[in-house]
Amino acid sequence: MRAVNASPDIPLPKLRLSVAPMMDWTDSPCRVFHRLLAPHARLYTEMVHANAVVHGDRAKLLAKDAVEHPVALQLGGSEPNVLAHAAQIGEVHGFDEINLNVGCPSDRVQAGRFGACLMREPALVAEGVAAMIAACNIPVTVKCRLGIDEDAHYDVFVAFIDTVAQAGCRTFVVHARNAWLQGLSPKENRDVPPLRYDWAYQLKRDRPDLVVVVNGGIATLHDAGTHLQHSDGVMLGRAAYHDPYLLHRLDVEWFGGTLQTREQLLRALRPYVETQLDNGVALKHITRHVLGLFHGQPGGRAFRQVLSEGAHKPGADWSLIERALLPTTPRDRIAA
Repeated sequence: MRAVNASPDIPLPKLRLSVAPMMDWTDSPCRVFHRLLAPHARLYTEMVHANAVVHGDRAKLLAKDAVEHPVALQLGGSEPNVLAHAAQIGEVHGFDEINLNVGCPSDRVQAGRFGACLMREPALVAEGVAAMIAACNIPVTVKCRLGIDEDAHYDVFVAFIDTVAQAGCRTFVVHARNAWLQGLSPKENRDVPPLRYDWAYQLKRDRPDLVVVVNGGIATLHDAGTHLQHSDGVMLGRAAYHDPYLLHRLDVEWFGGTLQTREQLLRALRPYVETQLDNGVALKHITRHVLGLFHGQPGGRAFRQVLSEGAHKPGADWSLIERALLPTTPRDRIAA
């Protein structure tokens, strides 16, 4: 296992395994943990509005650890000149890809004229993509839905893809369900609209020169393997967060390497944790991302409880993590 504070030297494979950008979840500590689990995966930041990148606190908004590469910056926005400027800044800050969000359905995002509502404006998306491609030398990709509200025509979806592809985008991450902009919360939009993986599969058949990555509802090794038969890769969302060991198992199964135990993976995070503690970062900001590591395992509930109750307390350090690991360790190993 590569040390967590080392610069990664593993090239990105043609086959894509990635972790979705998730608001309030995929911050830098989360991505460092996911990198330990999956050396070959592509990681994504939380969505950051292009205006914030241009005018805001870049040191905070674009913070990342060297170990995270390859890591993509996901942008929200619809103004081509601002998106171009933000993409340029992202490249200067060392990101490996710029991804445009055309899938978020929240009211706030709609009010700002970005996210999923842009699927109704393919020409504007294409203009933004073209501007970003012209402004930087790293790949520009798009993450989108199948359509908006009651859209039920594959031809409309593929016309959107074609318009954006003509602007130079070659990689599309397809969340294989519609976004319902009225009547559903963002959380409900991740579950209620039905999944239609066949549209993503058909897109790959119809446009074989494009890279098509499937996202949405992928929760098992079998799910991921099935999608891989029809696409160029998968993007895990909540499964990678709530059951992170799945991410590790996928990385080993697809790309090789040695399957590590959950305890080994967590203890490999110790140098990073202690460095962050020395820098004044509270333990809770790191441990919140590892709570699902023992999902479905004996002692998993106690593991989560120890961390949840103790990580926010002043002075919490690595010893709390060791204490949380005790319920997950078989008694014969404790006795030995």
